[in-house]
Amino acid sequence: MSVIKVHDKTFVPYLPESIILEKVKELAAQLHTDYAGKKPLFIAVLNGSFMFASDLFKELSIEAEICFIKLASYKGTKSTGHVITAIGLDTDITDRHVVILEDIIDTGKTMNEFLPQLRNQHPASLKIAVLLHKPDATLFPVTIDYCCFSIPNKFVLGYGLDYDGLGRNIRELYQLDDEA
Repeated sequence: MSVIKVHDKTFVPYLPESIILEKVKELAAQLHTDYAGKKPLFIAVLNGSFMFASDLFKELSIEAEICFIKLASYKGTKSTGHVITAIGLDTDITDRHVVILEDIIDTGKTMNEFLPQLRNQHPASLKIAVLLHKPDATLFPVTIDYCCFSIPNKFVLGYGLDYDGLGRNIRELYQLDDEA
């Protein structure tokens, strides 16, 4: 892993793919235990969670379904403060065990606005599994049930996360270089 430049920003190595995949496997093992015999529905939040969701789903050995929604709140390296639903949920979740797959939770605003919509559909259970959590950035109360990594409040790129559309295809995680 070496320093990379995306658009006008410089990013430094943060987490290698091998460490990410190891944590994803650990999460899959925990979900296997927690949801054995329950046939959960995973809701992956696009666009950022697609790599996380794919790698996690490949590791699951329980009966499970997956669907995708698109919520957006970022422009560049900052949250806009507004959550936009671009692709909505078209699956009935009544009496289903639901696990939301999210790439990153920082302020918590997106989940804070989305969770009541899901609770109104009366799932049997509703949990959140997140690849990355920025506790120092959290402004809205969100219970994270499964978390692969707690990270500092720095902008990260790669493994599905982008900077203005680029960088999602990078296998590792990089963080913004504050000194560049």
